[in-house]
Amino acid sequence: RDRAMIEVLYATGLRVSELVGLRLDGANLEAGYLRCLGKGSKERVVPLGASAREAVKAYLDSGRGAHPTEILFLTARGAPLSRMEFWKILKTYAEKAAIRKNISPHVLRHSFATHLLERGADLRAVQMMLGHAEISTTQIYTHVIRERLKQIYKSFHPRA
Repeated sequence: RDRAMIEVLYATGLRVSELVGLRLDGANLEAGYLRCLGKGSKERVVPLGASAREAVKAYLDSGRGAHPTEILFLTARGAPLSRMEFWKILKTYAEKAAIRKNISPHVLRHSFATHLLERGADLRAVQMMLGHAEISTTQIYTHVIRERLKQIYKSFHPRA
């Protein structure tokens, strides 16, 4: 379950509240997408990569069990996870991996957006995947990329 949740968060850029609110009927693993309910009760569809699909499938096949709730990710007792419970799970894995930087669900969301933009993804597509109402909210991620490019330039250009 934990691996599936972390994979989904990084693969989709979901908000943590969207992650813990995912429903079984919103996951189409064959087609490779998730349906989630975002801010303002707006529904959106986000693509789901192969690694995340495999992790969710493994969770469904061996870990979730046949609980009567429609929520995808559950506690060991079959109850929906809270945002804080997931945050604690993520912190535990970060500590085990000796990650010294501050890790939070939002850091994975930020990494998702930054990595897509660094590799040439369209800003509007990233806006839709993140569920941002305004493009200006998504444009914040382009600033991070510009700063990183400046650092690379200063480090490697002979006349910087």
